Amino acid sequence: MNPGSKLLSEAQILAAPAEEYMSPAQLAFFRARLVAERDGLLESAHSTTEHLADFVATPDPADRASQEEDHTLELRVRDRERKMLHKIDQAIERIDNNDYGYCEESGEPIGIQRLLARPTATFSVEAQERHEIRSKMRGG
Repeated sequence: MNPGSKLLSEAQILAAPAEEYMSPAQLAFFRARLVAERDGLLESAHSTTEHLADFVATPDPADRASQEEDHTLELRVRDRERKMLHKIDQAIERIDNNDYGYCEESGEPIGIQRLLARPTATFSVEAQERHEIRSKMRGG
């Protein structure tokens, strides 16, 4: 895909024939979407880090408890963001390796609609359901 060419839209990707699945244009669309999501997460992480650095302890126990709860929630969100960044980087790596869009378990196409909803998906819907059932049976 030429650097000056325009990315496909969601509607164009959804309307594309099956034989265009994971074409260079579609891969460029998903790469751009993943990079934009990664950039947003990195910006959010930066502002969280700045906010945590601005922490000033307060002498009031109720205020201090509230601040600590806020920080705990921010750290949880930050941990989720860190995990999502890792998934995004893995998805971009799969694009680079021409593995993106195909189920890790079956090798079948994951599907455009699923990838639009969850661009980091590595399993087809059916394989994901089997994976979740096995996970629940193992208790984890």
